Amino acid sequence: MEREKDAGTVVVLGAARGIGRAVTDAFLDSGCSVVAADVDNSVSRMSRAGVSNRVVDVTCLEQVDELARECVDVSHVVFTVGVGSGHRGFPFWNVPPAEWRRVLDVNLIGAVNVAHTFGPRLAERGSGSILFFASVAGQIGSQTDPPYSASKAALINFTQCAAKDLAPFGVRVNAIAPGMVKTDLNQSVWEASVRGMSADQQPTYEEWAAEKIRRVSPLGRWQELDEIAAMTVFLASDAARNITGQTINIDGGQVMHS
Repeated sequence: MEREKDAGTVVVLGAARGIGRAVTDAFLDSGCSVVAADVDNSVSRMSRAGVSNRVVDVTCLEQVDELARECVDVSHVVFTVGVGSGHRGFPFWNVPPAEWRRVLDVNLIGAVNVAHTFGPRLAERGSGSILFFASVAGQIGSQTDPPYSASKAALINFTQCAAKDLAPFGVRVNAIAPGMVKTDLNQSVWEASVRGMSADQQPTYEEWAAEKIRRVSPLGRWQELDEIAAMTVFLASDAARNITGQTINIDGGQVMHS
């Protein structure tokens, strides 16, 4: 990784599994030190050289602020956290309004908490970056899970707001929007989609995913964790020093297709 001058430490929120774990490994492979944080206690079992672990709930401002105060040498912050409602939103009123709050609290307010605590510290440093993980669902009005889609759309907008505010201090803010990736969250969408179907009608996860990829992705293939992690490392590097306020789609052409 061609890092920005005096790169310091990378903080990865949501590091225990899936995209967050792949991002953590990619930064470690590039020679960075990483603080891996997650609400899941399993993050404490990450034992690679160069990584330190914290159990943090991003919806709790006090916990996020404590993490920021501990990470005195932080230069890049990556927010990979994301949850769905667990409901199938066809139509949207299938998802009770009460189910929206947790999704918004985690996906949006969690990101705001991270920006509020780490942003001023990066501004004082005069360099670095914040990267949020959004979703193609936040750009196409996806009906699959309306609370999730709305939260990610708001996160994309907030990325632009934060980028404008932090640019005068030399701090960049971007978002990555993945498409179809094999993660626990993606599998939970399948589970919600087949709930209520009889056993003989339920497609397997592989069948459901293959059909969805065929339908929505012009390139017709999964998006892989390693390519998403590689883009994350690039956006934290000096090679991306003029990229800010952007949402980078890694989606096999899904948003273009829409």
